[in-house]
Parts: sequence; C-alpha cells; structure tokens
Amino acid sequence: MDRFDAMQAFARVVDTGSFTKAAETLHMSRTTVTQLVQQLEARLRVRLLNRTTRQVKVTADGAAYYARVIRLLADIDDAETSLSTAAAAPRGRLRIDVPAPFARLILVPALPGFQARYPDIQLDLGVSDRNVDLIDESVDCVIRGGQIADQSLIARHIGDLQAGLYAAPGYLARMGHPAHPADLENSAHRIVGYRRARGGGVLPYTLQRCDVSLTVHGQYLLAVDDGNAYLAAGVAGLGVLWLPEYMAAAHVAEGELVRLFADWQLPPMPLHLAFPPNRHVSATLRAFIDWVGGIVADHAPVVRPPPG
Repeated sequence: MDRFDAMQAFARVVDTGSFTKAAETLHMSRTTVTQLVQQLEARLRVRLLNRTTRQVKVTADGAAYYARVIRLLADIDDAETSLSTAAAAPRGRLRIDVPAPFARLILVPALPGFQARYPDIQLDLGVSDRNVDLIDESVDCVIRGGQIADQSLIARHIGDLQAGLYAAPGYLARMGHPAHPADLENSAHRIVGYRRARGGGVLPYTLQRCDVSLTVHGQYLLAVDDGNAYLAAGVAGLGVLWLPEYMAAAHVAEGELVRLFADWQLPPMPLHLAFPPNRHVSATLRAFIDWVGGIVADHAPVVRPPPG
C-alpha cells in the first residue's frame, strides 16, 4: 500500500462523500479507492468510514485522522510547490472563514478576479461570526473585525472599518429621533444587540465628540450573533444599529436606513487576518493574503495616526 495514495484517497472520499466521486477526481477506479481506504483502516486498526448503500459518513476516529491528513497533504503540496516552477502560479486548497457581511458585500463579488488570477487555487469558504479554532478545524486563515482574542495566532491588520449609528425610518417614525446618544441608554429607545459569541454579553460602543467620550450599552429586545441578521433586524425597524459604512451605504442610498449623530465619531473597527503560527506561510496562502489585502484597501484602508 502506498500510504500517500491511501491518505489522499481517504481525504477525497471525506471531501466528496462518495467513493465514486473520489475515484473520478483522482482518476482512479472505484475499486482502487475502496481498496486503498480498506488497507489504510487495516494498517491503523480503526474504522475511518461508515458505509451504507446510500451514503458514506466519517467516524469520530476518521474525523480526527482527516484533520491531520489534510494538513500533512497540504504541507507536502507546499513543499513540492516551493521547489518547482509552479511557485510562480500558486495552487492547492485554502480553508478560510470570514464574517457573513464581509463575504456577501466585499469578498465574494471580488472572487472572479481572484479565480482569474489564480485558477489553480481552490477556496473552501466558511461564513460565520463565531470563534474558529484554526488548528482543530484545519482552517488556514480567518478575517475578523475587532481585536483577535487568540494571542497565539499571527494577526495582520489589513484595514479599518469606518462606522456609524443608523436606524430605519419606520423605527424613527414610531419611536422618535433620538437627540443625543445618551437617549439610547435612558429612554424608550432600543438598539439591536450584537453578541460576538453565544453566551457572551451584548457589545457596548464608545462615541466621541471633541473631548467628550460616551460609552453606550443601550436597551434591546433582540440580540443576534450574525452580521447579516443584525443588519436585517435594523432595516426591519427593530432598533438602532452600529454599522460599518460599507454595510450601511446601500441601505442609506435606498432610504432604508438613516444616519444618526453625524457629529459623533465611532473609533474605526480594525480588520484583521489571522493564521496559525505553527507552519510557514505557503505560496497559496501568501497569494490570498496579498490579494485580499488589496481589495480591503479599496473599501476600508488602514487609518494611519497623524504624524507626531
């Protein structure tokens, strides 16, 4: 048994959920793929896959082994790429995770340009606002707004999101126009709460005008942990929102949201790209980092401090 072929066959079966589809993508017969996986299971003395006539499911042991195998295969691919002329044309698979609004409004619309430039890079895109364990989930990099909580990761500051406060016209007609940010704290006004993680508290926001700084928590009837749901709740008139301008712009133009407190400033939200420190940055990941940094610069350039 060729262990490399066996691991590759097993990983492809997990990816496709089918021995037949795995065989097609590997240009092998289904029998060969089946035998390779069986030999691998015999060598490891564990069942990696549960097979029925209708589906193939990975076992708990198989899932743990798969997470290690795909990292090993990626390292082998990176090593070969770095020593060949293919280094000029990165190839391979990247697993990335980004916030839902960022994916919908910035990343995905720009991906045709990325694919045209790097046709041999396959992207597995996770779309979420949750905390991702990059090692356990075999994710190559994440993009997140705010600070990166996991200090073990390498984080790169790729942009700054300008933000403001917004409300739907229907909300303002019903509740009145707040005259001061403090009205969101001590009146009948409501915000839409945003939770960065399940079980966590609703995030407060700090506003500044001249030398005055004010932190507002607000009262809410709805709190969510997803950016798209948060935006939809505000457009539906469920409360006041704190939004990056790139998320609000189209809705303001359509009259679905109104900017509040234009004379108050919210500090820019830093946008970070983070990846594990336990291995070198492959040519494939480097290509994505450089490319995504360019598109973020068009929407949310890094705010440079004034010269001192």
